[in-house]
Amino acid sequence: MLKTDLRFLIGLAVIFRLIYLFSLPNLSQDYFRFIWDGRLIAEGWNPYQYIPNELIELETFSIAQAKKLITGMGGLSAGHFSNYPPLNQLIFAIAGWISSSSILGSVIIFRLVIILADIGTFIFGRKLLKAMGLGEYRIFWYILNPFIIIEMTGNLHFESVMVFFLVVSLYLLHRGKWFLSAIILGLSVSVKLLPLMFLPLLFKYFSNSNKQLGLGKLIIYNLTCLLTVILTFLPFYSAEVVSNFMASVGLWFGKFEFNASIYYIVRWIGFQVKGYNIIETAGKVLPVITILVILGLTFLRKYQNTKLLLTNMLFAVTAYLLLSTTVHPWYLAIPLLLSVFTEYKYILIWSGLIMLSYYAYSNPDYQESFWLIALEYLVVGYILIKELFSKEKTTAV
Repeated sequence: MLKTDLRFLIGLAVIFRLIYLFSLPNLSQDYFRFIWDGRLIAEGWNPYQYIPNELIELETFSIAQAKKLITGMGGLSAGHFSNYPPLNQLIFAIAGWISSSSILGSVIIFRLVIILADIGTFIFGRKLLKAMGLGEYRIFWYILNPFIIIEMTGNLHFESVMVFFLVVSLYLLHRGKWFLSAIILGLSVSVKLLPLMFLPLLFKYFSNSNKQLGLGKLIIYNLTCLLTVILTFLPFYSAEVVSNFMASVGLWFGKFEFNASIYYIVRWIGFQVKGYNIIETAGKVLPVITILVILGLTFLRKYQNTKLLLTNMLFAVTAYLLLSTTVHPWYLAIPLLLSVFTEYKYILIWSGLIMLSYYAYSNPDYQESFWLIALEYLVVGYILIKELFSKEKTTAV
């Protein structure tokens, strides 16, 4: 790719993001909770320790625009403890310190952080592609993807920051700087917990004699990553906080449901057999199946190089999403980034089709269209199966 083309495309990517800079999100209300948590920290309150609806009733409590923020975040968020990991909270706190009384001011700060993260993803994604002998243009499948621009910059989802740390970690790992890679991966987990699922997949990569790493370094890698995550939690730590945080995270598996695929089929069967919604049971069983899939990918597939490692990471997160009870559009950020380094394109198609889930926002009751969900997953499933069984694939099994 010519340097002039590269500059033009990255210029477009930045311009498309800056268009949103002074606007409030239209398709998400999460940013109200981000601002709430940030202002709590700025005032010395622990966001993991208090439920907004209960906190606002205290006579000793006061933050700017408290009632407006609670109304904006909605009853579901206002009725539960925060479930955003510490590094995410740090970003919220920065906005709380700098813009303590302006919602738009906080949004602008969030958006600038996300834009900077995307620029970082471009830089290190391009470096990794070049180091792997792949076309550098591939990074634009992520950077210029309308879904990424709308969901991250437009709707303020911090998966962009998580993805930035992840791609930096993968680049460092590919270059053999495994210890620093582990620390950066820990920072990625401290933004969103999802990258934790990739730790088992490193087993064969580290045990490959050609990498000169070994299982000893794998143990240190995993411990370093986990220790990094733990250290970021320490400023908020208490036994109560751990319990509150885990309870909030558990809600995503046992209470919430949106744009699911396999789970909706399981739920329908549950209604036929049991006569009621079996989400609490399914929410416990489906994650176990996800873990079994990840273990299968860990021990049954080959990892001769970084490309195969990233391919199996892609399969792992795909399995997680297909077995989840909740699949919001922004959840595709990690698989979309990983797909850039593989020969699989089904995530690119999915990043367009998942916008069909926006239909739920078009009515007051947020009712989903199961016809649109079926269309989304049938097309994605067909392309995935076709790619998996294509004889032209060079990825070894």
